[in-house]
Amino acid sequence: MSGFVSFVSSGPGDPDLLTVKALKRLQEADVVLYDDLSSGPILDLARAGADLISVGKRAGRPSAKQEHVNQLLLDHAATGARVVRLKSGDAGIFGRLEEETTTLDAAGVPYEIIPGVTSASAAAAAAGIPLTRRLTARRVQFLTGADITGSLPEHLNWDALADASATTVIYMGKRTFPRLATELIARGLSPDTPALLAHGVSTADERLERFTIATLAAHLDGAESLTPALILYGPLAPGLG
Repeated sequence: MSGFVSFVSSGPGDPDLLTVKALKRLQEADVVLYDDLSSGPILDLARAGADLISVGKRAGRPSAKQEHVNQLLLDHAATGARVVRLKSGDAGIFGRLEEETTTLDAAGVPYEIIPGVTSASAAAAAAGIPLTRRLTARRVQFLTGADITGSLPEHLNWDALADASATTVIYMGKRTFPRLATELIARGLSPDTPALLAHGVSTADERLERFTIATLAAHLDGAESLTPALILYGPLAPGLG
């Protein structure tokens, strides 16, 4: 007997930003495997009686191994259950989605992927700015600021990252941004380029702080914080920074 897995994107945290389809799947689920950032009020929308299982991963904290998450998906689907894999933001953006879908493909388990609001869009909306701007921000690029070791990823496209006409969004980048900013400035990006540090986007803990890339690098240098945040820089808005 084989169940069905729905990869549900929970958005940045505000339940009101869930899609209608995401809400339906939560209300139908027998089992919900959820990320840390998908917990809280969103879980209150799950069907009464559903098994809620935390499989979250957070830097600097004990986390579920990916192999364990993969096996849980298989085990619950094998019972015929309707399984929701609840992922924060949009499941396809730095969510290790492919590792899980590959596991299901190999086992012949059917699934669907439900897209959602990524924190980049939510952060820009909260700040009252667009991710693109006519004539000055012609491109948007998303970057993970940390590899599996927590360090700045190697082999980055520095020309693209230092492009003054692109809006760049960095996920998981607070620890590595000081080094990143140094490299960007060395490659010609103005130290006065506007930057936005967005904490807890769309939640009660939301906090938006405006900097330049130089002042943000100084602000984060040596700072100790496990609170997830998003960094945006580029031609964000006139006078931002």
